[in-house]
Amino acid sequence: MRAVRNTDQGILVTEIDEPVAPGVRLTITSTGICGTDVNFAAGGVQGYTVQGYTYGHEFAGTAADGRSYAVEPTVYCGQCDQCRTGHVQRCTAPEHGTLGIFRNGGMCDAVTVSENMLVPLPAGLDVRDACLVEPASVAWHGVRRAALTPGERVAVVGGGSIGLLAVAAARQRGHDVDIEVRHKHQRMAAERLEAGPTEGLYDVVIDAAGSESGLARCAELARPGGRIVLLGVYVHTVPIPGVASLVKELTYVNSISYSRHDGIRDTEQAAALLAGNPAIAQTVITHRFPLDDAAEAFRVAGDRASGAIKVVLHP
Repeated sequence: MRAVRNTDQGILVTEIDEPVAPGVRLTITSTGICGTDVNFAAGGVQGYTVQGYTYGHEFAGTAADGRSYAVEPTVYCGQCDQCRTGHVQRCTAPEHGTLGIFRNGGMCDAVTVSENMLVPLPAGLDVRDACLVEPASVAWHGVRRAALTPGERVAVVGGGSIGLLAVAAARQRGHDVDIEVRHKHQRMAAERLEAGPTEGLYDVVIDAAGSESGLARCAELARPGGRIVLLGVYVHTVPIPGVASLVKELTYVNSISYSRHDGIRDTEQAAALLAGNPAIAQTVITHRFPLDDAAEAFRVAGDRASGAIKVVLHP
């Protein structure tokens, strides 16, 4: 079967064996290209390109019985103290990880996954859009980590898919949200999701840029005593602006992946968010490519001025 892998010649669609592991076999319907995928393919980790496995941690597909699912790609033990309290993203077991990151993922024709990774799709969420469940879960978890209270002002810095999905998550919780973006197409998308331009100071600022300049802007936008939620990925040192953080006594809240709370998975709530507002997927998914055109899809996903927000691969 076909699979997307990074090679010495760049992103290629290669032939690999059919999945034979125990679990539920899914025929893949949609796979999103994450910024992490683009960075791994281009610069990798510490300057080395990342090879040797099938990419894709944002994916959805259909089982043999015809039922469709998004996939929560976290590999966890279920037994450690973190797992037992619902924080599977902080699993301490050696096997902890994520499908599609240093191990085979869903950017292929079919996968076999553990039953506990399946996220049933609610009515109203098309499996062709359900690859958004994973990034929407990241955004949902970050907004939940922000511990918003009624009336608090919220801003997002960064107009990529995570930033826009954070807007949608905060809006669903009843908050007005403003956003700062770099590109015209991101502003148009933000307006469709009812986010305005930033003005004044905010109780909570969500960093969805993952850059030194973006984090500095977060500190500028935060009110004294405000909170900054880190959704941006920093491989090395987080460039926290010193003076503004000290003078304002800002609190930085780290957020990674998704978890459970009160027995409910973030992924399930993200799926419900997308099902309840089809405009989210219509806005965030800007490009679709067949799997065989993966190299071009990665090129478009890596060109931030191309008009792309979320690029999706399909069979």
